[in-house]
Amino acid sequence: MKLVKSVMKPAVLAIALSGAAMSTPLWAEESHPDAVQQLISRGVSIDGTFDAPGGMTGYVGNMQGRAVAFYLTSDKQHVVVGPMLDAKGENLTEPKIQELVIGPQNEKAWGQLENSEWVRDGSPEAPVVVYTFTDPNCPYCHRFRQSAEPWIEAGEVQLRHVMVGILKEDSLPKAATILGADDPEQALADNQNQHDQGGIEVDREIVSANARRVQANNQLMSSLGLSATPSTYYRDGNGTVQMKQGAPRPGEMEGIMGTPKP
Repeated sequence: MKLVKSVMKPAVLAIALSGAAMSTPLWAEESHPDAVQQLISRGVSIDGTFDAPGGMTGYVGNMQGRAVAFYLTSDKQHVVVGPMLDAKGENLTEPKIQELVIGPQNEKAWGQLENSEWVRDGSPEAPVVVYTFTDPNCPYCHRFRQSAEPWIEAGEVQLRHVMVGILKEDSLPKAATILGADDPEQALADNQNQHDQGGIEVDREIVSANARRVQANNQLMSSLGLSATPSTYYRDGNGTVQMKQGAPRPGEMEGIMGTPKP
């Protein structure tokens, strides 16, 4: 592919090159050209490198939880921050970010979600598993569950709700009441069915015994850099873990659920 230009995202560049004093992280001890080291010393972590057009070396990594990419010039004296386009306007950077940064992050997150405190919604025999962070008070979680119902009722998807409590004062107590119920799946359904009337009634005794389980989910959500519910992880047609933060649009549901609407 012919190299045309490198486009800089001002917001990313401003963050990466800000003059704020930061201590050098441990991973910065690895030897890098001085131009790259300038970014590392300002908080950019490096997750991978690749050969780029024009004799450049591509780098991908993270800055404050955001994926970033930059290119080291062939003389190793300069870095250019942002995506690279070819002569056809194709973004050469995004696939590398997906491959080297977002893909591994999402795969790791999937394993963490498997071991988190979740409530199954749907048949245990359903061939498709979808994880979603659910706050009992979240109207968008409620609507997402309504949209997913055809797949759940058809036995095609099990929606695993990772219960969190972040939106309102009683979100954590409600989430703990659901997690600690004798029949968590039924308690989840009760909250869904009663959502317009305020949701499930809090059981203080259950909350006392299960609050830490919800707090662990809250911490997991925060560690993944997520700030909205629902936030949903699913596998696409290639088996790659994808993440959707916020309520999916109607046109996205089939991709998340894995099949056409039943």
